[in-house]
Amino acid sequence: MSTTTPATSPTTAEALRSADAHSAHNYHPLPVVVATADGAWMTDVEGKRYLDMLAGYSALNFGHGNRRLIDAARAQLERVTLTSRAFHHDRFAAFCAELAALCGKEMVLPMNTGAEAVETAVKTARKWGYEVKGVPDGHAKIVVAANNFHGRTTTIVSFSTDHEARDHYGPYTPGFEIVPYGDLTAMQAAVTENTVAVLLEPIQGEAGVLVPPPGYLAGVRELTRERNVLFMADEIQSGLGRTGKTFACEHEGVVPDVYILGKALGGGVVPVSAVVADRDVLGVFKPGEHGSTFGGNPLACAVALEVIAMLRTGEYQQRAAELGDHLHHELGLLVGAGTVTAVRGRGLWAGVDIAPGHGSGRDVSERLMERGVLVKDTHGATIRIAPPLVITKEDLDWGLDQLRAVLTA
Repeated sequence: MSTTTPATSPTTAEALRSADAHSAHNYHPLPVVVATADGAWMTDVEGKRYLDMLAGYSALNFGHGNRRLIDAARAQLERVTLTSRAFHHDRFAAFCAELAALCGKEMVLPMNTGAEAVETAVKTARKWGYEVKGVPDGHAKIVVAANNFHGRTTTIVSFSTDHEARDHYGPYTPGFEIVPYGDLTAMQAAVTENTVAVLLEPIQGEAGVLVPPPGYLAGVRELTRERNVLFMADEIQSGLGRTGKTFACEHEGVVPDVYILGKALGGGVVPVSAVVADRDVLGVFKPGEHGSTFGGNPLACAVALEVIAMLRTGEYQQRAAELGDHLHHELGLLVGAGTVTAVRGRGLWAGVDIAPGHGSGRDVSERLMERGVLVKDTHGATIRIAPPLVITKEDLDWGLDQLRAVLTA
């Protein structure tokens, strides 16, 4: 992929001024203006290179400009990009069949964004609860975990405990009960005869890459099976290779009733998401009851089919596992050195809590940016590290060297 900067690119200062003047301030990005990217590296409008250690919150698991994915997209662009679901197209059936097989399920309901997929899962659970389980209409309950991040729609922020995401967007959608993440006893108490689903992230990403206690996911799986409740796993960030397994649930040998997928499914090329489950769950939908103009479009299906083929090799899961072990070992040394208080995560995914006196997560992110490494802060003192799975060990070590230098400066 070319790394030349277009002649029409603005300077960094010009781009930042324009964004500040004309873009709603719903994000606080680092002051870097990316012009090109390739693999694990990005180049700004001034020609400076940066190691991408965030990978678009796992949307870029396969790196920037992955040749297989770009070629698949380009070939489809020359054929047909959108039909809407009013018609069939020749990539749709294969996409649904291959994704269902990857998940070990029977049916797929394709959407576009992660939030759309979560909304679809919520509707699925409620419809299943009324039509299959027999919950009285309007009484369905879904149990969720505190500190969750499932998206930003009105319904989803209704069960958020993050005040920045939730405040001043009410009135809120009812029907959700929030329990502490990782607390199986609280989960057991929350599930009643009107509970239709438990919705969880197997690892909470936005909360700081929080890994639940051993046995928690398996306990939730057993509970939901006993109580005739759907277990819905939001694997939008954790799934598709990030943790060293195809799905993070696999670390506990758990197979949920419903997979919610997104981000990496589109290969960093187009937004693709999906809800995947067996026929007894997704079979509740009939024509006209739910849909999306762009969901399952030909371009999305073509790219996602290539993503699925790449995952089937196991190469990316193995890379995430092996490099992830190295990442967590090196980060663990920082805890011993006193510059970091805690490290959490699995595979090529880590939440790193910066020790007091070494700066906030934002401070560390900005200092790393100056040294050519891009990460993102969350919740004050935490930074998240999630490089593309294609990163080399040499580049990963270089990035870790920059983190050490920042923390010991």
